[in-house]
Amino acid sequence: MQPASLFPDTRLQDVHRRLLEHYGPPEPRDLWDPLTQMIYSMLSSRTKTPVSHAVLAALRARFGTWENLREASIPAIEDIIRPVTFPEPKAINLKAALIRITERHGSLDLGFLARHSTEKIRTWLEKFEGVGVKTSAAVVNFSTLRRRAMCVDSHHLRIVQRLGFVNKAATAREAETRIMEMTPDDWSAAMLDDHHSLIKLHGQKCCTKNDPRCPRCPLRDICPTATA
Repeated sequence: MQPASLFPDTRLQDVHRRLLEHYGPPEPRDLWDPLTQMIYSMLSSRTKTPVSHAVLAALRARFGTWENLREASIPAIEDIIRPVTFPEPKAINLKAALIRITERHGSLDLGFLARHSTEKIRTWLEKFEGVGVKTSAAVVNFSTLRRRAMCVDSHHLRIVQRLGFVNKAATAREAETRIMEMTPDDWSAAMLDDHHSLIKLHGQKCCTKNDPRCPRCPLRDICPTATA
């Protein structure tokens, strides 16, 4: 029997190719600075993308700078971010994070993160309340840091579970680890971002939580949980 390493797992590449053919290339992302991406990602958990973008714009309009946001009262922050899911704890966590960044680094600027390894950046980010594996991946991959990481949201986790890439009890962290093991070494940070966008879109349009549209799914013939 040949060593398993001679037969790489190409299922992720197949999924990517099929979704790319089905939906077309994702829209290019506007890369924000790491702090703005961190703020957005802390707000966007369990919240629809248009709502998250609108709330971020509302914060900018109301406070002007992230320094002013840091100095705002929690009730004032909560009032602006009320459209997101769980605004109360998010307001508390957001203000606390901005204060802590300033205390530790003298200013609200995460540019210094570029000097560190991706692993070290993510470990540092995840020490903040309200920042988990999804948010840390988003900051390093979606921002101007542009590092290799896979942001696993609820859509992504559901789809890789249904495809059998991970078991049904897998966490987002476990799913990301497995996905990155399956990812070709030559996939850039931008391509990983594109893959995330395609999977997320597929979860919104076809492989939905409660009513998956299996008959029209471009992954149906390779999905062990597909229904007629």
